[in-house]
Amino acid sequence: MNQPVNQTASRRWLVTGGSRGIGRAIVDRALAAGDRVCFLSRSSSAPAEAAALGDSALGMICDVTDPLALKASCERLTELWGGIDVLVNSAGLHRGGKVDSLSIDDWDQTLATNLSGPLHAVRAALPFMSEGGAIVNVGAVVGFRGFPGDSSYGASKAGLSGLTQVLAAELAKRGIRVNLVVPGFVMTEMTHGVSKRARDAIVAKVPLGRMGEAEEIADVCFWVAGSTYMTGSTIFSDGGLMCGL
Repeated sequence: MNQPVNQTASRRWLVTGGSRGIGRAIVDRALAAGDRVCFLSRSSSAPAEAAALGDSALGMICDVTDPLALKASCERLTELWGGIDVLVNSAGLHRGGKVDSLSIDDWDQTLATNLSGPLHAVRAALPFMSEGGAIVNVGAVVGFRGFPGDSSYGASKAGLSGLTQVLAAELAKRGIRVNLVVPGFVMTEMTHGVSKRARDAIVAKVPLGRMGEAEEIADVCFWVAGSTYMTGSTIFSDGGLMCGL
């Protein structure tokens, strides 16, 4: 039987999409705190990247759209470290396009990664999580406010918000907390391709007047994972973008 999480001990993290962007910043933040972190990535370089981070890091090649691969990754992690204390669903895919031109394949791939992927990850990790564990889902402002051309991404992130609420209600009796962290417009590989004109237009709506940094979102995710009386909550870290729209 899994033992309750000792909140003062080193925690064992599983971070999807942990090789880049916000996911990688979360990996670095947890490692800096003395925790052990396993990150999942579709990149073949994941194991080597983790090796460069030290003995407290593991990198596994895994696609979150593959339930069997996620199950195998969680089993392997548990063989090595004995369980999972924190699961962060950070893997994300963005495929844009207006509703009359967006390809169905892009729609399907986006929902498979951003919505079904977190569900698969939760189902794979739960057998190895115990009382005191935490699940942190990474959402997006577009899941709450409409942006033209973002139907697939917006729908997937809105769905993730609803999934977070249901999981929080279901897993509370097991002592596992589930929360949603919503970044604003953050400088990552995903947003790097946004044109300067579009970037300036978005930043103009941010009350703090700038894009966010991945490390700032990682700080929030780290705090949420350790907040022992919080579940079913939505935490915005968006520079005020929600109230600026």
